[in-house]
Amino acid sequence: MPTIVHSNLAQAGTHRKVDIALPGHEYEILIGTGLLHNAGRLVAQHLGKGKCAVVTDANVAAHHLANLEAALKAEGRHKGSIILPAGETTKCFSKLSELSENLLELGLERGDFVVAFGGGVIGDLAGFAASILRRGVRYVQIPTSLLAQVDSSVGGKTGINTPQGKNLIGTFHQPNLVLADTDVLKTLPDREMRAGYAEVAKYGLLGDAEFFSWLETDWQAVFAHDQAALTQAIETSVRAKAAIVIADEKEAGVRGLLNLGHTFGHALEAATGYGGRLLHGEAVSIGMALALELSERLGLAEKGTASRAESHLAAVGLPTSITEIPGPGFSADELVRLMGQDKKVRDGRMTFVLVHGIGEAFLTQDVDIEIVRAMLAEKCTRAS
Repeated sequence: MPTIVHSNLAQAGTHRKVDIALPGHEYEILIGTGLLHNAGRLVAQHLGKGKCAVVTDANVAAHHLANLEAALKAEGRHKGSIILPAGETTKCFSKLSELSENLLELGLERGDFVVAFGGGVIGDLAGFAASILRRGVRYVQIPTSLLAQVDSSVGGKTGINTPQGKNLIGTFHQPNLVLADTDVLKTLPDREMRAGYAEVAKYGLLGDAEFFSWLETDWQAVFAHDQAALTQAIETSVRAKAAIVIADEKEAGVRGLLNLGHTFGHALEAATGYGGRLLHGEAVSIGMALALELSERLGLAEKGTASRAESHLAAVGLPTSITEIPGPGFSADELVRLMGQDKKVRDGRMTFVLVHGIGEAFLTQDVDIEIVRAMLAEKCTRAS
């Protein structure tokens, strides 16, 4: 696994900069305050000519769209904005079709670009539309959730959901710029903030034990929007993902480590219909707890590894058990079936991200699915 270190991190005024050094498609991720206010200038600086269409959702639009539009109009860049419904169900074929046609109606040309202004749903959907519009136009990510700032806005994965599973239809289409303005997180609901934090914790669990220890000590400062702590959490997470993406852009190998907790989590999301019962980060939190427990059951990790991770996730208010999901229960057989739709399945065999310890994740297909099924059956049983 690549060492999770620098990726050319530098101080740049009031923000931090991470360079994504992908051959032929280099771009920058800027992290800090005031980036939304300066978006027009930054877009002009990094993308040169071209106008843009902003894609956002109703929740983000109510808080922040006017500020972004003003910044883009000041530079003569804004062609129009498209506001979509908030929520995971927006990531579907019908909304992709609607969005693509609306972008064409705005007169977006090949030299123009899309601005994905929202959380992971908007980033994935708008990025997908940009990748197929006129056979590919440029796009900028301005993530407005913690989850999107630390994970989904970085690395160029786009996609939509289907009844068969999450993100099974999509493309790799790298953004040309990512602006992670920490100011916008102040309007993020607490539940969404916690859900995003699951992805922050993931980077410690998969490859950086020191970072996970820091989170155990300083997580309250992150949630209090302490600028130093929040920037540290985002910056470290972005550097971790950057190192892996640069090593394996198209997920031929090591990039699969970023799916720690996701094989279980995506199955749970599909089983709940991608609605409000279970947010993506909540599913990942439960999925990571399951992955670490499976690692222990298989004798791959020391006893106590899973409980340590679960204790931290629970402390911040994240679920760690299937039985914490509200509503109807789940069938272990159905979850295993949904896990079989995972993108990492090869030759009919599931690929699991397991751990030898905190910060020591690895990929394996050498897992007896009946052990997984038995564990899920146990975990799906609600206490009486």
